[in-house]
Amino acid sequence: MAPLDLLFAHGRRHLSAPKLPFLSLLRSCSSDSSPGIKPVSYPVKPQEPSSSDEPSLTPGRQSEPDPTRAQVESSTLSDSSSEQPIQRPWTRADARFVKDVPRISPVSYPSKVAPLPEDRASEATEGGDREEGGDDSLKREARRIERNARGRSYFGVQVEEEKIPFPTLIQQEKRPQKVPLDLGVAIREMKVSATNTKRNFLETVEAHVNLGVDPRRGDQMVRGALTLPHGTGKTVRVAVFAEGTAADEAKAAGADIVGGDELIEEIKNGGGKINFDKCIATPMFMPRLSKIARILGPRGLMPNPKLGSVTSNVSVAVKEAKSGRIDFKIDKTAIIHVGLGKVNFSEEALRENIGAFVNALLLAKPVGLKKTSKYAGYVKNFTLSSTMGPGYPVTIQSLSVAADDYIKLQVK
Repeated sequence: MAPLDLLFAHGRRHLSAPKLPFLSLLRSCSSDSSPGIKPVSYPVKPQEPSSSDEPSLTPGRQSEPDPTRAQVESSTLSDSSSEQPIQRPWTRADARFVKDVPRISPVSYPSKVAPLPEDRASEATEGGDREEGGDDSLKREARRIERNARGRSYFGVQVEEEKIPFPTLIQQEKRPQKVPLDLGVAIREMKVSATNTKRNFLETVEAHVNLGVDPRRGDQMVRGALTLPHGTGKTVRVAVFAEGTAADEAKAAGADIVGGDELIEEIKNGGGKINFDKCIATPMFMPRLSKIARILGPRGLMPNPKLGSVTSNVSVAVKEAKSGRIDFKIDKTAIIHVGLGKVNFSEEALRENIGAFVNALLLAKPVGLKKTSKYAGYVKNFTLSSTMGPGYPVTIQSLSVAADDYIKLQVK
């Protein structure tokens, strides 16, 4: 009987149900009394669940499991799954391989928007359930708006409020540029303006020249001196620092103050008080003048060999200073200011003085300033005015003609 059971067992192993129409016959022939092999399973020792072993169902926040522990548990699950399902708590490794894990879907709440007054009014009208006193508050608000629109009332009298205009930007009006005039016309206009305006003093004719040089550069410094043909029209007080024969010549030439070391000490101890307009010195006195250089320098009175105020021929220097010798120097804004006479001078005398100044200005032109013309790029504009009168721009062509006429007079 045992061999027959073994044969039937091999037949059931190699034959399938659809291909065996006589399967029921084989089953009926087989004996049920043969002993079967029952599987034996051993329960796994339960472990205490910890907070770290619980699966995290929140997406995006799962931490990596321990690889050794996951391998052991996976081998245990594979061995026991073939025998009998074991009930135990989930671990993080289990949660990663489970298909249908419940996920927490994000909850979105509708955004709240504050209702506008008109929306509240429409809702109250449609709903029909207004709050008590709603009509009264709306009426009061309407009356307040209407009252503010009409203006305030004092003792029953309606007063309209002043309406303040909206602030606007007011653009500054630019002064119209004056057209340059001929030299003769500019002198005439200046004399008429000074005559019509009454002053308590006799105004000086001033020239203001804007040059196209850089005063910060030493090679473009413009300075010089000249003697005006008709003088400056004012009394010039001349001081001479000399001794011996030079001092006698200075007094004979008409110098107002003549002295040596005693004059230097007087100026030094006098608190900076100076009562002269021009200063002339001999070469031997230049080292001694260093004691009062801080007093004479800021006032433009320090003797300078380039200006002819340091010379051994003292008598000639005094006569030139008395007859109208002027010094000019560019300032830090590249402008020269100089006085060329008085407003009571004749037009011809003023024209000759201006021609002499323009000629001296051309002679003081820096060598490094290379231009195609002697005026182009050097003299930008020339303005003529009285002490307290308006300025009149002068054309460069008329200035060139006046300078040429002065040169012709000097040649004759």
